[in-house]
Amino acid sequence: MKIKTVYIPIVIAAIFTAGLWLGNVLQPNDQFVASTSLKKRKLNNLIDIIDERYVEKIDTDSIVDVTVNEIMQTLDPHSVYIPVDDSEAVNNSMRGDFVGIGVQFYVRNDTIAVLNAIAHGPSKRAGIKAADRILYADSKPLFGKASGNTDILKGKKGSKVVLGILKPGASKITNITVTRDRMPLPSVDAAYMLTENLGYIKVNRFSETTAAEFDKAIDEIVRKGAQEMVLDLRDNPGGVLDAAISIADEFLKKGQLIVFQKDRNNKRSDSYATSAGSFENKKVYILINENSASASEVVAGALQDNDKGTIVGRRSFGKGLVQQEIKLGDGSAVRLTVARYYTPTGRSIQRPYDKGSDNYFNEYIERYENGELLDADNIAVNDSLKKVTPGGKVVYGGGGIIPDVFVASPSDYVSQTIDYYGKTGFADQYINRYLQKDGAYLRNMSLKDFMATYNPPLSLVQGFIGYAQLYNTSVKLPGYQQDIERILKASLASQLYGKEQSIKLLNERDTDVQKVIALSKKR
Repeated sequence: MKIKTVYIPIVIAAIFTAGLWLGNVLQPNDQFVASTSLKKRKLNNLIDIIDERYVEKIDTDSIVDVTVNEIMQTLDPHSVYIPVDDSEAVNNSMRGDFVGIGVQFYVRNDTIAVLNAIAHGPSKRAGIKAADRILYADSKPLFGKASGNTDILKGKKGSKVVLGILKPGASKITNITVTRDRMPLPSVDAAYMLTENLGYIKVNRFSETTAAEFDKAIDEIVRKGAQEMVLDLRDNPGGVLDAAISIADEFLKKGQLIVFQKDRNNKRSDSYATSAGSFENKKVYILINENSASASEVVAGALQDNDKGTIVGRRSFGKGLVQQEIKLGDGSAVRLTVARYYTPTGRSIQRPYDKGSDNYFNEYIERYENGELLDADNIAVNDSLKKVTPGGKVVYGGGGIIPDVFVASPSDYVSQTIDYYGKTGFADQYINRYLQKDGAYLRNMSLKDFMATYNPPLSLVQGFIGYAQLYNTSVKLPGYQQDIERILKASLASQLYGKEQSIKLLNERDTDVQKVIALSKKR
C-alpha cells in the first residue's frame, strides 16, 4: 500500500515530529565556527579523493548524507538528520500549513486517487471529491510510470494548474482549474460534545498553529455548554514546545510551573502558567497511550504534577529530550538534542536508549509481551525516581507518564490488527476503491443521512476481510463484524465529510472515551 499527501508524507511526519522542538532555527554560521583540526578535515579530504580518483562515478552528496545520518544515530534516538528532499514536508508540519492544491491522495495501480479534498481548500471549491483520480496536470500525464511526478502539483500561492480528473463512473476526463493556495495543516482534529456537559478535543500533534486552533476549539465546546473536557493526546508524537506550554496554560493557574529544561551546563529554564487559562476551574481528563510522546507528555506531566485533572489510558512513550533545528547551508538540517525537560515535580520521563534506536522505538513489543498494555500492575517502576505532587499523589519518572486511571488496550491479536487498520490508512485505501465503483452514490449523500441511516453492507465487510487477508490471515468475520463495520464507516466519513465525523464514529465504542464518560457521570 502506498499512501501519500501533497502536504506531508505520513512516514516523514511520524519520524520528524516525534520529538520536542524548541522552535528557533539556527543558520550554519549563527553560533558555530568551522574547525580546521586535522581530524575534522579528514572527512572532507576523503570525500574529495573519492570524487576525483575512484574508479567509478560516485554521487558524493549521497555519501555525505549517509555519513551525517550515521553520526546523528550515534548520539540519541531523537537527534536526526533532515535531508533536503524531506525538509519542506517537515517544516510544513511544524509550521502548520503548506501551499498546494489541498488534497490527500494515494497511488493505486500507478494512478493518483484522491482520499480527501481538504475543507475550504482550492480543490474542494473546484468540485474535486474523494475517489476522483488525477490523471493529468497541465496536460502532463500523472499515471503509469509518471504517477510519481507529483511535484507538478506543488507551486506558488495564487498559481493555477489544470487537472485532468476522472470521476467515478465517468468515461471522459474533466479538466478542472485549481488555484494553489496556502492551506492549514490542522492539529486539532475534532472539537464536539460527548455528553451534555462533557466536551472533547483531539490534538494530533503540536505545531506553531496549535495554540490558536486549541483556543478556538475550547471556545466552541464552552459555547455548547462544556463544564468538563476530554483532551485526547493519544497517538500524538509531539512537536513544538511553545504549543505544549500554551495548552497546559489553559488549565493551570497563574504561577504554576509547567515544565523546566536543563542544558549541557545544567542551566535551568522554567516555564510558568499565566492568568490566560480559560479552563482553570473546570474538570479535565487527558487521554494518553503508548504513542503519546514528547510535547504530549509535557502537557500530561504538567497537569498531573499540579494535581489538575485525571490522566486516563496507558503509559506514554517516555521522551524527555529537547531538539533544536540547525541549518547546514544546503537546504538540509539537523534536529540536535540540546536539553532535557522535566515535569514540575522534577521528573525526567525519558526512557533509556543505551540499547540502540531499534530497541528504543520497538519497546512497545516488550510492553505487549510483559502484559503492561493489559494490566497496570505489570508497569515496572523505579522507586528511586519516585516523586510526590503537592496534593500527595505518587508519580514516577524514568519512562513515560503513568495514567491515574488505567484502560487496557485491545486484548487479542485480531482486535489489535483491526485497530491498526483503522489508524494507519490501510482501511482508507480499500474504502477509496469502493467509492470509485459500487459506493460512488455515497459521494452525494448528506452527512445527516449518512450518520443516521448508513450501515456498511455485509458484502463490503466481506470484501474488506478478503483484502486484509492478502496481508494478514488472522482477520476474520465471526466475532468482529461490528468492529470492522465501525472502521469502514469511519473511513467513509473521513473521506466524505472530514476527520471529525470519523472520530465521532470511532469514539462511540472507544474504551478509553467510554471510560471517561463513566468517570464524568460519577461526579
